[in-house]
Amino acid sequence: MQARFLTSAADKKGFLQTEQPVIAVSGRSNVGKSSFINMLANQKKLARASAEPGRTRLVNYFQFDGFVLADLPGYGFARVSAAEKQRWARLLDDFFAQESAIAHVFALVDLRHPPSADDKTMIEFLYARRIPFTVVATKADKLGKTRVKAAVRALAAALSTGEGNVIAVSNQTGFGKDAVLAEIARVCENAAAEDEEESGEE
Repeated sequence: MQARFLTSAADKKGFLQTEQPVIAVSGRSNVGKSSFINMLANQKKLARASAEPGRTRLVNYFQFDGFVLADLPGYGFARVSAAEKQRWARLLDDFFAQESAIAHVFALVDLRHPPSADDKTMIEFLYARRIPFTVVATKADKLGKTRVKAAVRALAAALSTGEGNVIAVSNQTGFGKDAVLAEIARVCENAAAEDEEESGEE
């Protein structure tokens, strides 16, 4: 899958306007968002992963085949100022306020641990805004293969979503990548069908 960096936005004035479906990637700091994006792109350095959590402070846009991916700032990192946390929260609020322009969200959660309060708040927020989402359970390679299914079940229950709405992935091995790509294809097909409907009504 071909991909390239497009632009970054520090506030809503910089948000990308595009006719293509926008798929956002959310998650707490250090959950593996950059590595997830690099896995999808088959590139090691498209999205810059940092050893220090909390480095993504902008909305970063990437062009993929047929859609745009928006990498959102990580939440839940303690070692930043209260003012910086508020700025990130405002940026996320403004981003999700354009709900009609967001085709889907991949909400990343670490499969090894129970979801944090911030993870739960994000899922509740997406439900409340009626923004379609899929939970992507990262770091599946850190668990034994026999434990993945039970961990997915527990995660789905904790986030009040169906098991079918959780995809376990490993950014290191590529496990789960095909399922994510299939979901992306479905999102893009639905977006194209909606565009055709709207064109027909005009």
